[in-house]
Amino acid sequence: MPTSVVAVPVAPARARLGLAGAWLEEFGPLASLVAEAEVTDVFLNGAGGTWVDRGSGPIRVDGLRLDEAAARSLAVRLVGLGGRHIDEATPCVDVRLHAGIRVHAVLPPVSAAGTLLSIRLPRIDPVTVGELESGGFFDAVPVEVVRGLIARRRNVLITGAAGSGKTTTLSALLALAPPGDRIIAIEDVAELRVDHPHFVSLETRQANLEGAGEIGLERLVREALRMRPDRLVLGECRGAEVRELLSALNTGHDGGAGTLHANSLDDVPARLEALGALAGLDPPAIARQAVSAIHAVLHLERTRTRRRIAQIGRLGLDPRGHLAVIGGL
Repeated sequence: MPTSVVAVPVAPARARLGLAGAWLEEFGPLASLVAEAEVTDVFLNGAGGTWVDRGSGPIRVDGLRLDEAAARSLAVRLVGLGGRHIDEATPCVDVRLHAGIRVHAVLPPVSAAGTLLSIRLPRIDPVTVGELESGGFFDAVPVEVVRGLIARRRNVLITGAAGSGKTTTLSALLALAPPGDRIIAIEDVAELRVDHPHFVSLETRQANLEGAGEIGLERLVREALRMRPDRLVLGECRGAEVRELLSALNTGHDGGAGTLHANSLDDVPARLEALGALAGLDPPAIARQAVSAIHAVLHLERTRTRRRIAQIGRLGLDPRGHLAVIGGL
């Protein structure tokens, strides 16, 4: 039998996000986990059960297992709350719900284990650089160096594996910008939460059921340039939009930033070359653009107990003219 939906008392922190009453109950059997202030992620793995991350890595939730009918119903409901539709024709959907909660759903047959749900819950208050510093985030790279990058309007690329804290770090660093700076961020799903008086976020829109209305990252970068940004931010470089970003950062838009998935600092050139290929740029072209546009690369790592900036470097050319990362600044 499907797990029943129950009313759950809302932790004060989650209540401040607007998660209360009937809206919280839309999460059904997962509502009690969503209500916990310390929870960062909730995973429903089909037949593999339910998992929760409270900051120290995912752990299985004993006794909370949904059958396929209940899991699918929950996925359809949450996706619907985000204004999207999910079915066999569109089995993978990513939506943002109220208060910045991100829900990603996958249905069979794409998922062999049954319906999958990944729910990412934002912090109630944005993380500050001071909080990161007190947690040892800058043990390997001094905080004064990082603050200096923002103060001198350097273009910064934040790299790391999934879950290493790239978005959180970018949000904290952008909050250091002078209050008069107009920050415009472009994101696939709006996740940046920046404590800054002049922060604007643009979010992509996927096509409707008729295949019309899509607005992608490439177009949003161009639209943002028409909005007179002082600092241009791309939440995640993952496709051909890297061409527009590098072009913008090479034409006087200093103080910009972005994030990039990479397993190590040494892997960054290969990742940029791969994205450049998607944009029709050969390795020499992406190398020249990147070296001129990006002033510093901050690489993050995550262990079981903490996240931190592990390395800092800058982009340059090796003796053969290929893109490379040079340690230090």
